[in-house]
Amino acid sequence: MSKSSQATKQSTSLSSISRLKETKVLTFCGMMGALALILSYVATIKVGQFIRIGFSGLPGQIIDYLFGPWIGAVFAGTMDIVKWFVNGDGEFFPGFTITAVVAAVIYGLFLYNKPLKIKNVILSQILVKVFCNIGLNTLWLKMLYNQAVLAILPGRIVSNAVMLPIDCFIMFAILKVVGKIVKPYFQN
Repeated sequence: MSKSSQATKQSTSLSSISRLKETKVLTFCGMMGALALILSYVATIKVGQFIRIGFSGLPGQIIDYLFGPWIGAVFAGTMDIVKWFVNGDGEFFPGFTITAVVAAVIYGLFLYNKPLKIKNVILSQILVKVFCNIGLNTLWLKMLYNQAVLAILPGRIVSNAVMLPIDCFIMFAILKVVGKIVKPYFQN
């Protein structure tokens, strides 16, 4: 890839944030936000105090795929705060918001303006699970609850390892449908 095409892709990725001015993009983000809230209530399983298995992140992954890492980051940060206000689980901790933003950027970098390939889905899922879920979130839990990392880490590793193939399959299947049905509507 030439330097000019790399610069164009990078500038397109950065300029995609300006699409938040479009009514249809803002409306779609709002609908995905509502769906994320609903999924956080009906599709989340808590295993102990430190492990949650859920699908409320799927709407955010759709946003990352359609609109890129920067709109995805804004969406993820906003939704993390909104979910906390709505659910009221414990104290608000900005570390989890940072994790949500970093995960959205990772998904956006791997999926936005690229052909949907299982390899990109798997790599993005692995990075998010290792760096964000196991790394950052374990650090935040240590800071919040002063738990020994070695005590909570095994369960977090197992839950993320079990969810990896499931999340990859669901994400790929949903984004395949979104790519065919929804994505053409947002292409200029």
